[in-house]
Amino acid sequence: MPERRPSDALRVLVFARAPEPGRTKTRLIPALGAKGAARLHERLLEHALGVARQVAPDHVELWCTPDTDHPFLERCAERFGCSLHSQVGDDLGARMRHALEAGPFPALVMGSDAPTLGVADLVAARDALAGGQDVALVPALDGGYVLLAAARPVPGLFEAVEWGSDRVLEQTRERARAQGLVWTELEARVDIDCPDDLGHCPPALLRGIATS
Repeated sequence: MPERRPSDALRVLVFARAPEPGRTKTRLIPALGAKGAARLHERLLEHALGVARQVAPDHVELWCTPDTDHPFLERCAERFGCSLHSQVGDDLGARMRHALEAGPFPALVMGSDAPTLGVADLVAARDALAGGQDVALVPALDGGYVLLAAARPVPGLFEAVEWGSDRVLEQTRERARAQGLVWTELEARVDIDCPDDLGHCPPALLRGIATS
């Protein structure tokens, strides 16, 4: 079992896809075009890494798919001082479980698509673990979640979940109840997946990206 460290040594794991036009943020392509969607993804990832570095400057990990070889991801690793890792697993739950259990706890995994997720959210999640919670979640408004922090391995939390559906959060709650976990939920955030979500994106991240 990975070692447990003090809460101030929180590992922050940022999940992201390589920004390939036509393969990244495809649901945004009708509004932004293939290149625009990929460019927004780059900006969202840079924002997420900047937030992560403020909370855990020496313990940020960038977990990538399909691999770590993309030049943009390599530049991010150099710029933000994070390590690069390839996601492993057949679905999102398996990939998160693998990443969390690849190193010491406490650990926090976050997506790169929630631009209003900020330092205060990560600090609140860290403090919740330090206060005795097994898990801290930041729900997404679409029924999923954009952040999960764990004080220890919680493999059952990722089993039999309909990833990508609007039932992810409720099914995660059910798994937590079944295992007797103590968890807290922080303020919900919007993740940017569809054209309708763009209204929640900070204007600076959209500047220079044409919208239709």
